[in-house]
Amino acid sequence: MKIKFIIFVFVSIWLALIVRVFYLAVESNSYYSRLSMQNTIKHEQIAPVRGEIVDRYNRPVAINKLGFKIQIAPHLLLKKHKNEFNETLSFLLKALPDLDKEKIIKNYRKKDSYYNHNFIDVVHFIPYEKMMPVYSMLNLQKNIKVLPAPKRYYPYKNIAAHMIGYVSRANQKDIDKDPLLDLIGYTGKTGLEKYYNSYLQGTPGVKKIKVNANNQEVEELSYKSPDEEKKLKLTLDMELQKYISKLFKGKVGAVIVMNVDGSILAAGSYPNYDLNIFVSGMSYKMYDELSSSLDHPFTNKMTHGLYPPGSTIKPLLGLLYITTDLNEHWSVDCRSNLKLGGRTFRCWKKKGHRHTNITKAIRESCDDFFYKGSLVLGNKKMSAGLRRYGFGKKTGIDLPNEFIGVVPSREWKLRKYHKIWNIGETANMAIGQGDFLVTPIQIARETALMATGKLPTPHFVSLIGDKEYKSSYKNVLNKVELKKLPVIQKAMYQVCNSPHGTATNYLHVKVKIAGKTGTAQVIGIKQDILKRKKEHELSYYKRSHAWFTTYGPYKHPQYVVTVMVEHGGHGGHAAGSIVSDIYNRLLELGYIKKK
Repeated sequence: MKIKFIIFVFVSIWLALIVRVFYLAVESNSYYSRLSMQNTIKHEQIAPVRGEIVDRYNRPVAINKLGFKIQIAPHLLLKKHKNEFNETLSFLLKALPDLDKEKIIKNYRKKDSYYNHNFIDVVHFIPYEKMMPVYSMLNLQKNIKVLPAPKRYYPYKNIAAHMIGYVSRANQKDIDKDPLLDLIGYTGKTGLEKYYNSYLQGTPGVKKIKVNANNQEVEELSYKSPDEEKKLKLTLDMELQKYISKLFKGKVGAVIVMNVDGSILAAGSYPNYDLNIFVSGMSYKMYDELSSSLDHPFTNKMTHGLYPPGSTIKPLLGLLYITTDLNEHWSVDCRSNLKLGGRTFRCWKKKGHRHTNITKAIRESCDDFFYKGSLVLGNKKMSAGLRRYGFGKKTGIDLPNEFIGVVPSREWKLRKYHKIWNIGETANMAIGQGDFLVTPIQIARETALMATGKLPTPHFVSLIGDKEYKSSYKNVLNKVELKKLPVIQKAMYQVCNSPHGTATNYLHVKVKIAGKTGTAQVIGIKQDILKRKKEHELSYYKRSHAWFTTYGPYKHPQYVVTVMVEHGGHGGHAAGSIVSDIYNRLLELGYIKKK
């Protein structure tokens, strides 16, 4: 019995061993084959080349300069390899003496670890012409790799800088959002470069290689090219941009030239800066000078500048007035001031405008008309109407982080300041002052609404690859407003053409245009001051912002031109000449067709 039991145990053990050997040798073969492949086959990602940006005539706006980056093998700072690292570094510096030794060591230490088996970027860019004499020599070194590394370049430098934007080194926050940036190294930081970054950067390729135990390449098994050749075609005309930059030389503010369908032909924010300094890096001194400037050169004033709209708001409010509680025949007797809530609300004209209807109120920018009209409508209807027209919300322009501005209301003030609205704020809002804030692109868009009855979505891009970007509109005006719109258009025409128009004397334009000037105060005027100082008598930063927004030709609107000059004083005086020159240029270049 004992012998049978021993034989049974012996046979059972051998059967178990035979089954296990069979499993390991046959059944697990595919599993261990895969495991072996993972240990010996390496997948290397290949960084795509960033897509180019061109203007409407295919002039290059953002391109890539051909160059190279240098990598050094990992783990050479270990004690046993220290001499090898020093020899590699010495060889590199001998071949390219202009390189910064300390920066190379710093870049290497940052990425070197036991867990990293990839070569480490130590020099991010060497120009093509500088690398070619030593390229072959460096490539023969086992611890050095030289790889293609294009560098972003902006041929127009500071022209349309805020619109185009720039790329620079991706930081850890960027990489956490998009791990692909760890491979690419650069990302769009502002402007169109940021808004269309995911498209422009493309997708990486993959190289499948066999490596030995020392992580040395034995054989290339497959190669998939990166998906690149991305191209962004803009609606901008860069030569027109250059012309407008000359007109704005020495001034601070923003300018927008936009087709009434929303496509932007030219746009600028001033002062601007050379985009290339962000790619190559700038000194702390230069950065401090730019960032501390009271003119805020880093701010894209077109989408991020918040300003009181001043009288540019009057055509829109006028349309609201005559289509709600008032009509186009309603008038006031402007006596230059209005007593309201213990305060005096003045009109800009000392002797007043006397009998004033909607047309005269817009043509001559009568404040008293809009004060009194606002008391009939009230803040609730005014703020609701202005938001419906597009204020207090994004325009949808293809630029990042657009500001929405402020359309003040009772609810807004209570929520923000925990204070009750007063009637004086309604009157102040009616002339585009107080807490009412807009961006220049909002004013340009609203001007297109006055020109055509449709609210367009502004945009800079015409083609994304071979896909056309289609302009879009919103129909925000009701039937009554569309019917009464010609009343406002006629008044805006008279602003620029009537002897009494606020812009007429400042224009030398060859196209019949319509528009509205605006003078937006940046400081309040004390109640006890009976005689206002003239704008030129004030210190620069106390002067009003000057607005002039227009469309033309009047009968067949094609383009909107909006100009805002910070601390420029009166809108017509500060911007009339600029607007005239822009329209005349549009005519010369054939953009405007006289009908």
